[in-house]
Amino acid sequence: MRTYQGLFKTPEFTPLLAAFAAHVAAQTVSRMAVGTLVYDATGSPLLTALSMFGPLLAQMIGATVLLSATDRLPPRAATIGLALFFAVATTALALPGLSVGAIFAILSVQGMLGSVGGGVRYGLLTEILPAEGYLLGRSVLNMCAGSLQICGYAVGAVLVNVLTPRGTLLTGAALFVVAAAVARIGLARRPPRAQGRPSARETWRTNAHLWAAKPRRRVYLALWVPNGLVVGCESLYVSYAPHHAGLLFASAAVGMLAGDTLTGRFLPRRWRERFGAPPLLLLLAAPYLIFALHPALPVALAAVTVGSIGFSANLLLQDRLMSLVPSELRGHAFGLHHSGMFTMQGIAAAVAGGIAQLTSPATAMTVMAAASATVTLALAPGLRRIRPVAGGVSAGCGIGRELTETGKGLSGRRTPHEAD
Repeated sequence: MRTYQGLFKTPEFTPLLAAFAAHVAAQTVSRMAVGTLVYDATGSPLLTALSMFGPLLAQMIGATVLLSATDRLPPRAATIGLALFFAVATTALALPGLSVGAIFAILSVQGMLGSVGGGVRYGLLTEILPAEGYLLGRSVLNMCAGSLQICGYAVGAVLVNVLTPRGTLLTGAALFVVAAAVARIGLARRPPRAQGRPSARETWRTNAHLWAAKPRRRVYLALWVPNGLVVGCESLYVSYAPHHAGLLFASAAVGMLAGDTLTGRFLPRRWRERFGAPPLLLLLAAPYLIFALHPALPVALAAVTVGSIGFSANLLLQDRLMSLVPSELRGHAFGLHHSGMFTMQGIAAAVAGGIAQLTSPATAMTVMAAASATVTLALAPGLRRIRPVAGGVSAGCGIGRELTETGKGLSGRRTPHEAD
C-alpha cells in the first residue's frame, strides 16, 4: 500500500483518523491554555515547561503498571473511555481558583492513563492496516497531528486571549467528547489482541522481554532520547518568546508536517534502508544550536521549522520496531514506545526548565540540542547494524525463535491466533 487512495479506502482508517484528530486538537489547545495559566500565576520558566510537558513523566508510571492493558482491552471501548476521562479531567482544570498543585495532580493522572491510550491507538492501527501500509498510515496520523498543531497552537493563542485560558480548556474538553463520539460511531468492536487480565506483573514481564534484545533496545533509545531532548527545547518557547510562542509552536508543526509527508510518501525504500534514521535525527537537533546566538524571531522560526523535519525519523524507527515484534505484542510494544517517548520528553522539559532558570532559555535550548546530537552519534552505528528479515522479526533478536519453539505467547498461554 503506497498511495493515499488505497489508504483511505481501507475500512475504519478514516474514523480512526477523525477520532485521533479531535484528540490532538483537544490536547493542543488545552496545553496552550494550561501553560498560560501557570505562567501567569507563577512567572516561572521551570513550572511553565513542566505544566506543558512535565506531566508526561507520569507516562512512566503507566508504562510500569498499566501497559499490559493495551492488548487486553477491547480497542473501541478503551478509546471511548479514555477520551471521556480526558474530557472530564480537562473540565476540572478549568475550575476557578484551582491551585497550581491541583493542576499538576490532574495533569499527572492524565499522563499516566495516556500511556494506555497510545498503545491502544497504534495497536489498533496495525489491525486496521496491512503491515505494508503501516508506515504510510502512521505518516498520515503524524501529518494530521502536525496540521492540527499548526492550527491548534495559533487558534489556542487566540482562544486564550478571547475566551481566557479557562474558556479554552472547556473548548478542549468538548473536543475530547467529539473524539469519543467518532470512535463510538466509526470503529467496529474487536476482541482484545491478547488473553488474560491486565496486571502490573504482566506489564513488567512484557516490558523486560521487549527490552532484553539489543536490536529493540537500540530502536527504543533512538525513539526516546534524541526526540525527547529536542522537545525540551520546545518546552521553553513560552519563556523564550512569551508573545510569539504560538508562532514557534506552529513553525515546529509545519516542519513536522513537511518531514512526515516527504518521509512517509516519497522517500524511496532503498534510501530508508541505506541511510536509516540517524541523518534525520541529526537534522532534528542541529538547527537549535543557533539559539546560542539569541537569533531574531524570523531566524528562530526558520531554525525551528527546518529542525522539526527531523521528527520524521520516528516513522522509520517505528517501522523498524514493528518488524521486531510479533503481532500479539504490538499494542504493548508501541505503548512502551509511546510512554517512554513522553516520559523522556517530560524529563527533558524539567531539565531544560532547570537550566533556563539558572541561565537563560536560549542557553538551555542550545545545551539540549547539543545533547541530542551527541546521543544520535553514539546510537548511529548500532542502528545501522539492525537488519529486519522476513517474518516480521530481526536476526539476532531472539523473539522469532522463541515463538517458533514454544508455539505460545509470552506468558505461556495460548494466543488468540492459536485459539482460532
